Amino acid sequence: MNGPDEKAGLHAQVLIVDDEVDHAEVMAEALRKPGHVCTIVHSLAAAEDELRHGTFDVVVTDLVMEDETSGLKVLELARKHQADVETVMVTAHGDVPTAKAALQGGAYDFIEKPLDLEVFRNLVNRAAQTVLLRHQNVQLRGQLDAAYGFEGIIGDSAAIRRVIAMIKQVAPSDISILITGDSGTGKELVARAIHNHSRRSSSRYVTFDAASQSETLLEDQLFGHVRGAFTGADRDREGVFEYATSGTLFLDEIGDMPVIMQAKLLRVLETGEVVRLGSNDRRKTDVRFVTATNRDLKQRVSEGQFREDLYFRIRGAEIEVPALRERREDIPLLVNHALGRYASSLDRPIPTLTQPAMMRLVTYSWPGNVRELLNLVQRMVVTTEGDTIDVHDVPSEIHAPDFDDSLSMGSLAGVGLDRLEKEAIRQTLAMTGGNREQTAQLLGIGERTLYRKLREYGLK
Repeated sequence: MNGPDEKAGLHAQVLIVDDEVDHAEVMAEALRKPGHVCTIVHSLAAAEDELRHGTFDVVVTDLVMEDETSGLKVLELARKHQADVETVMVTAHGDVPTAKAALQGGAYDFIEKPLDLEVFRNLVNRAAQTVLLRHQNVQLRGQLDAAYGFEGIIGDSAAIRRVIAMIKQVAPSDISILITGDSGTGKELVARAIHNHSRRSSSRYVTFDAASQSETLLEDQLFGHVRGAFTGADRDREGVFEYATSGTLFLDEIGDMPVIMQAKLLRVLETGEVVRLGSNDRRKTDVRFVTATNRDLKQRVSEGQFREDLYFRIRGAEIEVPALRERREDIPLLVNHALGRYASSLDRPIPTLTQPAMMRLVTYSWPGNVRELLNLVQRMVVTTEGDTIDVHDVPSEIHAPDFDDSLSMGSLAGVGLDRLEKEAIRQTLAMTGGNREQTAQLLGIGERTLYRKLREYGLK
């Protein structure tokens, strides 16, 4: 499809399927006037051939042709072979119930015979516009990821740029990495990015969660066992250290590892050798060791819950992933990325988030961090009707308790508009870390207007 042109309109590729030759020509002529390119076929077999080998934006098909389900079969073929196509059904009055069933099967809409050609043309134009917007959203999402994404890490804040710079700096070496940060901040993404940019990227990347496992099970999972080591051990089995040899082993939640196991882990890291349960043989292993925790390991060391020598061994370099509340300016990027991701998974148009709704998300504290934000966006995409997510679609628990109480909704009476405007700008600047471009977007004003307001109110 060509891009939109204000004078000529859309130029969509349209497949017309109708066994009545004259009727098909009439529809094609109506659509060619605004610039659409039409291909006409008169049978189900010919339609399948075109859908297999051609590229179309809109399919217009008669509902009843060779049999009463021909149009539904065309719809099925269109959805199978043309992922982004929209299908318009043309039906006689008596077949309206079947046409409504086609809507449930994914058709864009239907129109009854005899055709009002102007209504028909507008309907196809809307279907083509839907496809165009979907293409543009995919393109914009790709540009967003290219501009602000790194190995799935979305953000352009100073805090995230520091994390990405650190990843690029340490990835080529074999130094042990400790990744710290609250739950849900994206520590596993950082670990995978380190592997993908290391010299070991062509070898295995293995993840293992050290939390909530008994000492015996943990030792077996890490180091493996030999046949007969315990009841049920009917064959030798390698642990994750051996399995990840020549690659990267990411050990998550290391702060929850039992102290006895910490000593055994330290020995493996220092010698590069593992001993399987039930064996005395030492086996060489060579892994890039990356760990993560949401615990304060220094405090755990002082409390005797974590070995100090192991702490120094795993902390060759430390990458701290910031909490979402510490990089609020990244929230719109994350939200727009997630909207596209979840809408695409549901084969739905990407919804638009209004400025008030975005402001509600930006001002929330996000105790569950990025994981909580992504879950919320998915929930809103699934439950919101229509193509717009407004502030009333945001769950009530998402609120900003740290806003200035003197400016709450219950006490706005008598407050001057200048003070309200100044406070809105001041708080939005604080939330975006001083990012003026993002502040202007959230407030729904131009950057030049924002600069003038900053001077007017004496804000920095």
